[in-house]
Amino acid sequence: MTRTNIAIRPYLRTKGKFADEEYEPGEEVLYALTTSKILVLGAGGLGCEILKNLASSGFKEIHVIDMDTIDLSNLNRQFLFRTQDIGRPKAEVAAEYVMKRFKGVNIIPYYGKLQDKDEAYYAQFQVVISGLDSIEARRWINNTLVNLVDPEDASSVKFLIDGGTEGFRGQTKVIIPTFTACYECSLDTISGQTTYPMCTITNNPRLPEHCIEYVSTIEWPQSHKDQKLDMDDPEHVTWLHERSLARAKEFGIEGITRSLCLGVVKNIIPAIASTNAIIAASCCNEAFKIVTSSNPILENFMMYSGNDSVFTYTFAYERKDDCPVCGGL
Repeated sequence: MTRTNIAIRPYLRTKGKFADEEYEPGEEVLYALTTSKILVLGAGGLGCEILKNLASSGFKEIHVIDMDTIDLSNLNRQFLFRTQDIGRPKAEVAAEYVMKRFKGVNIIPYYGKLQDKDEAYYAQFQVVISGLDSIEARRWINNTLVNLVDPEDASSVKFLIDGGTEGFRGQTKVIIPTFTACYECSLDTISGQTTYPMCTITNNPRLPEHCIEYVSTIEWPQSHKDQKLDMDDPEHVTWLHERSLARAKEFGIEGITRSLCLGVVKNIIPAIASTNAIIAASCCNEAFKIVTSSNPILENFMMYSGNDSVFTYTFAYERKDDCPVCGGL
């Protein structure tokens, strides 16, 4: 028996005051935990925390999908990676590291896109935890899991736990396809990308962001014609940075940095390791409760804010009858 199992066993041998009346603690609960199959989507800042938490919570078979490779900029918060891992697939390195630290845990990585896998692949999991940074990818997995549901087969319902972070803010959603609000139902709560009036950035820039936006939308097309600005190309980023500095100097504006240029054009919000840790803990706590039935699960949306102090709020997001994905099901 592993040290993880020994540590968890006392919690599964007793019945807490919040547990359902039908819940019966015992070895069967531990068996359900250790034989369940969990899928983690994303092995970045949030995904690294989730994988570590799942392994330390008693889960034995974990699958992970990620299409990215490790970059130097990842190392300050994605703690499963080291300098020698740069250029390697995140999913593979994360799996290797966690399995090395947690004996008896089997993590199966896949380096590629979510869309590479068919419905039969996703049907094998009891819980899917999303640590994705893409709205479209979230919509895709949400749609896929809703489509898996067979009204005559309860086992076809796959729980989706969606975690997301944005600076010092984060959220956790527990989605039970066709029973609770799906991801698409809450799409209108997602804030859009910040935009700036064209007249302001052209004639009267007041902020560093105005200068960067002008250079990227006006000067770049004029200077480079049909070539698209690629913010993953260091030469393009350098050009944008230098031209933005020149325009800012012209209008007496300070604060132009290379990282700000990346943030404005790519709409990047700095990732905070502590926020990732908090939201990952929430996601894994829900996965543990779902699999063991030891406590009621989140109903169904939790938001966290750590900007000025610590604030959390939980509420039940309602299903939309006109939802294009789950409406009418």
